[in-house]
Amino acid sequence: MVPRMTTDPALPPADRAEEAFGYRIVGPGEKKPLVRGVFDSVAGRYDLMNDLMSVGIHRLWKRDLVEHLGPRPGQRLLDVAGGTGDVALRLHRRTGGAARVTVCDLTPAMLAVGRDRAIDAGVAAGIDWVCGDAEHLPFRSGTIDGYTIAFGLRNVTDIDAALREARRVLRPGGRFLCLEFSRLAVPGLDRLYDLYSFEVLPRLGRWIAGDADSYRYLAESIRRFPPQEELVERMVAAGLVRAGYTNLTGGIVALHSAWRL
Repeated sequence: MVPRMTTDPALPPADRAEEAFGYRIVGPGEKKPLVRGVFDSVAGRYDLMNDLMSVGIHRLWKRDLVEHLGPRPGQRLLDVAGGTGDVALRLHRRTGGAARVTVCDLTPAMLAVGRDRAIDAGVAAGIDWVCGDAEHLPFRSGTIDGYTIAFGLRNVTDIDAALREARRVLRPGGRFLCLEFSRLAVPGLDRLYDLYSFEVLPRLGRWIAGDADSYRYLAESIRRFPPQEELVERMVAAGLVRAGYTNLTGGIVALHSAWRL
């Protein structure tokens, strides 16, 4: 039977001492190494799995992310949780290599894949690769023109801390963009989406990446992520302004946007 987990009162809210790793409740400090383990396991097949899971549509979503940001030469751009470099390479190409692009990711294995991809694409310079935590970014305050995070915010332990860090590192006038799986806006598709998420994705993970459990966690983490309007409220509470969102593909994904003023 496919679990239906839009809301589950047995799961703790994000601000309790306990942490939610998908539908598992773990103790304080346990989620981060578990998440790192997931991405260590799938790093080598992560991009291939993204293509298979979304039938390639994730490329259009990321294109929209970059277009909304409108990066310009001379800017300093930060892509958080972007280890394999998909967004960073788009930012690099969009600016003709004339922006300073930094990828910050928690998992060294993902960064290694990203660096190799960049070299294979002929990009040996212009992108920096930094191992770091979205909740404690290793960058000075007020130094970033554009902050992006694609399919990474749901994996952090403390979403509100990550949002506050995004605001801290942004310059006044800097822009925040988050691309993330969200709540369906098309009635009647939820059962089909649950079936795909909890039955098909783990099987794909087992066949392609040799890891069903990691893709089961990723499906569960989508259901645990706050819905569109709640994330807007939390962005505002973190000090970001003019916050809003656009649903993509019927709300399967939402692109959230805000500014630091």
